[in-house]
Amino acid sequence: MDELLDILDSKGDYTGKIELKSQAHRMGLFHATVHVWFYTKDGAILIQQRGEKKDTYPLLWDVSVAGHIGAGEEIEISAVREVAEEIGLPIKKEQLKKLGVFKSVQKHHENLIDCEFHQTFICELQLPLHQLKKQDSEVAALNLVLIDKFHEEIQNNERLKKYVPHESSYFKRVIKAIRQQL
Repeated sequence: MDELLDILDSKGDYTGKIELKSQAHRMGLFHATVHVWFYTKDGAILIQQRGEKKDTYPLLWDVSVAGHIGAGEEIEISAVREVAEEIGLPIKKEQLKKLGVFKSVQKHHENLIDCEFHQTFICELQLPLHQLKKQDSEVAALNLVLIDKFHEEIQNNERLKKYVPHESSYFKRVIKAIRQQL
């Protein structure tokens, strides 16, 4: 779905410009996204398998919930909206714990360059997996993986291939933050 996005500069500051998502991706313009990593008190992380029709990384495993922040939309409100849309879970913005902002540039091909600042949060998952309702157009599957197994997989080059490529420092920060909550 094409939507309007606020355009950022290479430092993550607002430029005052607004573009369609398709245009931002075609031109490699920086914009903001939200990432929400859910964890359970017994040490599992919720991961999402991306839908098979996604433009980027179809069927690879990724962050629990991710999406673009609409133009003029508050970051936490965007996170709450994306969580409700993608996994059918109503949460309040007060449940989100800010982890940080991560710059990411991925050139998929000449007309698709993702230049994003991931506004990243962690949040405790308080419902069992079977009560989540995935958005079929965006999400192929949901799974809980123990944090130790996840950590092991992202350090193994062969197993890492099943995940959307993020910087190892990004994964390490997510794992560290979640472990601190357990």
